[in-house]
Amino acid sequence: MDQPDPNDPTARLRNAAAAVYAFYDFDEEPIYVGQTSEGVGTRIGRHLTGQRSDAVAKFVLDPFEVAWIAVWTLPHIAAMKVKAAEKRRQLNPYESTVYQRLRDESMFKAVLNEAVPEECAPVDLPTPVRGRIIPDELWEDRAHKDVRIARRAAHVGRLSQLISERQPSPGLRRTLHLQAQRLEWLSNERLAELGIPQQPKADEQLEITDED
Repeated sequence: MDQPDPNDPTARLRNAAAAVYAFYDFDEEPIYVGQTSEGVGTRIGRHLTGQRSDAVAKFVLDPFEVAWIAVWTLPHIAAMKVKAAEKRRQLNPYESTVYQRLRDESMFKAVLNEAVPEECAPVDLPTPVRGRIIPDELWEDRAHKDVRIARRAAHVGRLSQLISERQPSPGLRRTLHLQAQRLEWLSNERLAELGIPQQPKADEQLEITDED
């Protein structure tokens, strides 16, 4: 965050006052897209510390899943002498473009956002800054699949509990479904690493029974 902003070399990245950002997990799978019309360092910091972040409070986003961050700064929007609401409106097409691009690149064809950004016609994106935020000395422990499976399972449980106690949005239910898919995928990857055969799925078991 202390490096120069590639789209405004006179400024530091953390101080960019208009930007779109994306979080990626340890497999470099996109998991969240957002926009900010305040200092991007402040906004990302709130997510990663859980302070004033609805995405974290609702268990949409687990900060410990974030291993990589990408930021697209938009100094021409930051320089506008308009209210914050207008800046957010100007940011919408950029957020939509990033979201659509990352959704299409995702192996699940989805991103964890509870609220999907309003779809806009794609726009040209500026040069992004992308980097890993987990230092080398923590990477091995944080990236271990058993650790990640445990955290992800606990996160799915907390999100499920939240949904059972409230009137959740459809987006929150979609997020739970996607998190369950991500947990299954990660568990399958760990079984494959260990050479343990996967349990046949219910429909596959039914086919075997029918054949018998």
